[in-house]
Amino acid sequence: MGEINLVLRSSELFGGLSDETQACLAAIGQRRDFGAGAYLFRQGQARRACYLILQGQVEIVKDAGDGAERLIVLGPGDTAGEGAFLHASQHTTSAQTLGPAVVLEFDRARSLQHLEGHGKAAMELLSRVALVINRRLLYAGSSRTGREQGYASGATRPEHDLLGNADVPADALFGVQTLRAMQNFPITGIPLSHFPALLRALAMVKQAAARTNAKLGLLDPAIAGAIDKASQEIINGHWHGHFLVDMVQGGAGTSTNMNANEVIANRALELMGRQRGDYAACHPNDHVNLGQSTNDVYPTAVRLATIFMLRNLLSALEKLKLALHAKGGEFKDVIKMGRTQLQDAVPMTLGQEFEAFAVTTGEDIDRLRETARLFLEVNLGGTAIGTGICADPRYPQLVVEELRTITNLDIQLAGNLIEATPDTGAFVMFSGVVKRAAVKLSKMCNDLRLLSSGPRCGFQEINLPPMQPGSSIMPGKVNPVVPEVVNQVAFHVIGNDLTLTLAAEAGQLQLNVMEPILAFNLFQSMQMLSSAVNVLTTKCIVGITANEDRCRDLVEHSIGIVTAVMPTLGYKRATEVAKIALETGIPVREIIRSKGWLTEAQLEELLSPDAMTRPRMLTLGN
Repeated sequence: MGEINLVLRSSELFGGLSDETQACLAAIGQRRDFGAGAYLFRQGQARRACYLILQGQVEIVKDAGDGAERLIVLGPGDTAGEGAFLHASQHTTSAQTLGPAVVLEFDRARSLQHLEGHGKAAMELLSRVALVINRRLLYAGSSRTGREQGYASGATRPEHDLLGNADVPADALFGVQTLRAMQNFPITGIPLSHFPALLRALAMVKQAAARTNAKLGLLDPAIAGAIDKASQEIINGHWHGHFLVDMVQGGAGTSTNMNANEVIANRALELMGRQRGDYAACHPNDHVNLGQSTNDVYPTAVRLATIFMLRNLLSALEKLKLALHAKGGEFKDVIKMGRTQLQDAVPMTLGQEFEAFAVTTGEDIDRLRETARLFLEVNLGGTAIGTGICADPRYPQLVVEELRTITNLDIQLAGNLIEATPDTGAFVMFSGVVKRAAVKLSKMCNDLRLLSSGPRCGFQEINLPPMQPGSSIMPGKVNPVVPEVVNQVAFHVIGNDLTLTLAAEAGQLQLNVMEPILAFNLFQSMQMLSSAVNVLTTKCIVGITANEDRCRDLVEHSIGIVTAVMPTLGYKRATEVAKIALETGIPVREIIRSKGWLTEAQLEELLSPDAMTRPRMLTLGN
């Protein structure tokens, strides 16, 4: 019970409650032990309990359509599923243990029943739950309108910078430079927190820097330790709501770097037992940014974030490839007409068509993996323009070694830091490969829309899963909405690639100041494409069915099958057959039979699916 009371008092949710209410809750909670990989709850399940973590770690994961993504890692004193005290709606995330864990479970039904006889405790608890949820929402939404005024208490703290004094929200981890950037750049409405991979990458760079500076004796061990721990909390998913600078900004990413410096500095101050804003003890520039410049921190973080975000895209593409391959096997015996220039060509199987889709998807996966390796070379340690000014000469190699350990990636220091600082060639190449994948996906979706066109007046060779009514005026109409949305995402990715190309070209002298728009467009392309691919797989590909009779009927009545008998008949006779078939509508098979040019056995052999859909030994005519 002593351990439980200690954790209750340290909890954000329960720590502000009275001793009487805490004792009441301690009596309600049930201690539960979980093994590694166990789920406390899953996304989509009804909320049935709140969990207070006593020992171990629990990761909160959300799948928003672009693959499962870790949001945060919770530890002792943190709670998960606190909304269960308010309502029994579905969980919007999943909670899974990272190792053995011990939690205190507050069953919703049991808790509410017990609290019926403790009105004061019930009011106190529910008020606290509402306050905590409100605070999280304030630092989690993406709206930019009046955002800097949208904090719970309205209290402020004074901070000072080059331009003078400014009042920063007292409950904000960011500081004055972040506040100015929020006021200066109301551009996209999309803050840094929209891309958690970037925040984790920034925190990893700061963590590596703190460890390196401590090893070099340049940073007090206590300050370095607090920066290290604060950075790890951000890597684990905490405090992301305090990264509010718009993704598109002037200053070559300086506002992004300072947002990270200020959040880490203020959280480090708290960990050292000091107040936010007490920068004499831990300063955003002097300590968190020691040995660094935006010009090496920002491009390094963007490179790392790109690698992290690529994992979701590759996962989505792998699932698509497997689904297409499965359809290739399912449709391997469905004979159909192939087409070139939208005209009948020669027969093939529907399975061959889908297997080709799978192969081309696999090629994109390989190219993305290959090109992403370019991002493993970084300019960290070059500081402002690559000369390493304000950094210890031992720092560049050591900080890259630390970053390699933290990220578990084979990161290498660029051979020439002055060249590497303004160079964005890797982004141009990689964005081109992302665009290539989008173009090929769009072509595939064009094919799916054509093949499913109908249901009476089109190709109607396949059926796409019906997802929603297709018209507000035409009853019974169902549209290919999933391929359509993938097409539109592809168009957006293509446009983003052009913007990125222009941003790369606009670099001047020793720095490319356009990197924020470059990062924004690349991240947006990868995020949207990941979501689109997952939707295409789960809501379209896996549910496609074949209209086998329709496919065979089109083959039988096609002029194109005359190509299969052309080596035996000869080109002149085959052309005559094609002309008669086109003019009269009589099937090719019947025309050849009526002229007696081939026996029935020859017709059956030459016009069999095996003969028409794959190479075989030729039987040549005279």
